Amino acid sequence: MRKLLIHPPIDDDRLQRLAAAAPQLRIVNAADADTARREVADAAGFFGKMTPELLSQAAQLEWIQSPTASLEHYLFPELVAHPCRLSNMRGIFSDVIADHVLGLILCFARQLHVYIRRQPAGRWQPVGDDVHLDMSVGPGHVSGTDRAHRRLADCRLGVVGAGGIGAEICRRAATFGMSISAVDPQVRAVPGVVDEVRPVSELPSLLETSDFVVIAAPHTPETEKLFRYEQFRRMRSDAVLINIGRGIIVDLQDLTRALEDGQLGGAALDVLEIEPLPSDHPLWQREDVIITPHVAAASERIAERHFEVLLENVQRFARDDSLLNVVDKTRWY
Repeated sequence: MRKLLIHPPIDDDRLQRLAAAAPQLRIVNAADADTARREVADAAGFFGKMTPELLSQAAQLEWIQSPTASLEHYLFPELVAHPCRLSNMRGIFSDVIADHVLGLILCFARQLHVYIRRQPAGRWQPVGDDVHLDMSVGPGHVSGTDRAHRRLADCRLGVVGAGGIGAEICRRAATFGMSISAVDPQVRAVPGVVDEVRPVSELPSLLETSDFVVIAAPHTPETEKLFRYEQFRRMRSDAVLINIGRGIIVDLQDLTRALEDGQLGGAALDVLEIEPLPSDHPLWQREDVIITPHVAAASERIAERHFEVLLENVQRFARDDSLLNVVDKTRWY
């Protein structure tokens, strides 16, 4: 009977559900590091935090299930080189993060973040120097040349990374009538939404033509510091950058400088190069910046989805079926 080792341990309820779903496996729920080191020698499967020490003692390991979706802090050279399969938790956050992104887009399109900040002061004033309220045509009617308040159907969205999260962002944006373009190193279409996802080499064109640029890429050697001052300089001066991928993708100093120089119209950041962002950082005080504390993936659904992926893959492993979410360890996704 093949062994599945779990460490750190999971609670009794989930352990019993796994055991009932995969009676072909002997499941060891290692309560401490010593037990994990002893039991890993003949384990065929593993769920939890793999370390170089544990891996060096694993003689029969076929499969590892990461408890995370991102892998930049999970992988290490020996694991990349090891012949075992590695699967992750991708897919469980896509709709929640896409909701968060569309909320941020709507804030900037309708200036909601500005009006919320002005509300405590009782300040009744539309954003935009050339916009005024014309009461003659109806209460609260805005007239004049208004570039501050946008109709999403007139806007173009550029998505960097068209995997599960990026594709879901595209689908939601399409329901608002937005024009959409995307770049990705592997994905070539989002069926029914984006007929042709372009290679990353065409990022400059995406930046130059987008009203909103969303980073939905993972942290990989290729994406680290992908956005520097040069990329911000290519963006339209009223364009908005949204990052829900990884903070390390955007150089924080260059972004701050670009905003101060008026190179782009705003930024919404759920992830940052430095977390938490220091309280004295100038981005906190900017009216054209929205900062959320790495909560785009937060939802009451995540825990149950997390376990569903684990349960499904344990069952598949027990039956020798193909696994969900197998990653290319050399690419980090």
